[in-house]
Amino acid sequence: MISIAEKEFENVFTQTFEGDDSGDRTPRQTPGKLYSKAVPTPVAAPRLVGWSTDLAEKLEINYPSPAEVEILAGNKITSSMNPYAACYAGHQFGNWAGQLGDGRAITLGEWGSKNGIFELQLKGAGPTAYSRHADGRAVLRSSVREYLMSEAMHHLGVPTTRALALVSTGDKVLRDMFYNGNPEYEPGAIVTRVAPSFLRFGNFELLAAQRETEKLRKLVDWTIDRFFPQFMEEEDRILKWFQEVVEKTAFLMSEWQRVGFVHGVMNTDNMSILGLTIDYGPFSFLDNYDHNFTPNTTDLPGRRYAFGNQPSIGYWNLGRLANALSLLFEETEGLENVLESYEKIFWDHYYGMMSRKLGFEKVGKQEKELNSRFEKVLSVIQPDMTIFYRLLADVPPEVNPQAIKDHFRNSFYQDLSPNQEDLFTTLITDYSKMRKNNNLSEEATRDLMNRTNPRIILRNYLLHQAIEELEKGEDELFLRLQEAMAQSYAPSGFDDFIKKRPSWAETKAGCSMLSCSS
Repeated sequence: MISIAEKEFENVFTQTFEGDDSGDRTPRQTPGKLYSKAVPTPVAAPRLVGWSTDLAEKLEINYPSPAEVEILAGNKITSSMNPYAACYAGHQFGNWAGQLGDGRAITLGEWGSKNGIFELQLKGAGPTAYSRHADGRAVLRSSVREYLMSEAMHHLGVPTTRALALVSTGDKVLRDMFYNGNPEYEPGAIVTRVAPSFLRFGNFELLAAQRETEKLRKLVDWTIDRFFPQFMEEEDRILKWFQEVVEKTAFLMSEWQRVGFVHGVMNTDNMSILGLTIDYGPFSFLDNYDHNFTPNTTDLPGRRYAFGNQPSIGYWNLGRLANALSLLFEETEGLENVLESYEKIFWDHYYGMMSRKLGFEKVGKQEKELNSRFEKVLSVIQPDMTIFYRLLADVPPEVNPQAIKDHFRNSFYQDLSPNQEDLFTTLITDYSKMRKNNNLSEEATRDLMNRTNPRIILRNYLLHQAIEELEKGEDELFLRLQEAMAQSYAPSGFDDFIKKRPSWAETKAGCSMLSCSS
């Protein structure tokens, strides 16, 4: 274990690629540069609010002293750090946005441990060359959301970037939460984000758009060598690497669907080349099971990034990456074939995942048909997704319509119509019969389901309550949520978090809909 102040950081990315080392943080275009030097801007009164002991152990990093909290707040950097903001581009809501980049995230360098090499990044540490019209800061509200959710996703088993620390800054930040002309000052904060790499599809799109063929080739080769070394000696290594990116993205999409996670802003600059969940903004878990749900006000009315659309958007975004990589090929048939493999890969992951949610190890015609029936009926009934699937694991062996309604009552957000009752009870009756013929014992079936379906998720209304308490100087709920998220599949404990979204949260700002500034 070592302190952040004593650690010798690596700076392989900045040593390998061309960047703007001037340190000028004036918003501007930086053609041909993959990053710009960006020293964090000091804050008034940093205070450590959250610390991930689990991640710290993986990084072999000591709990920070007050002096080291100054580093996590961006008030100090060590001699081995070479802080920078990455430059990338992207498609936002389906439209080409051109150069984007880290507008409020500054990477300190690369941290090596026995568990690998990780980038440490401060989000909310001040302006960079890519801040455009923004201030480079983050508010406590959005920082708490990212800190808790990235750690929650890790414990759910979903590939994700992680969060090591949450620091309040003592500064006020002006934000217009819903872009409706009502800005307010909010407390500021900084999250220390951690990932093997924060490379996105947009890093490759940027160089392709600039027709920087050799720089694009160098970035691709470096990415393969560093993160996909199994392909480095292959003659068709770019295709094999792209196939792996397709695989990882398809798996990630199926995992989001498994736990009911809605990202909310699946722009190509928010898509990790490593298949990680990245850039937590206006996200939400599903409460009621609604394929058309989007938590992002900016995504209305089209609902491009709604829950049910996420797998197809994953494919669309991979298409943009393939377009960028096509600059390196004389013939694109191979790229096209790899891209088209996404559909089968996704559905294989999806049906396997859905069968496990229902307690079946095999994926045959019957299981697929049953999966489809559940999708259709749940979309009509719209029970609480998380509560429903945990109740399903304990469905009584002998069922009748009344017993079914009684068993699942706590998952319903409204009374069922007679037609809905009939649909639902018929489905559960047929499911129960099929489950009895399962090749697993009843105990093994429940165990499989309860390892696949979380009991505790980080609901927006709970996050909202924790944020309100922290803004008053109280951290009890925040700390309990952090503890609970590490026990997402536990059979008991934290019963007060196993509740449907309350009626007061259905329309309250921050509990149902959020904006990209969230």
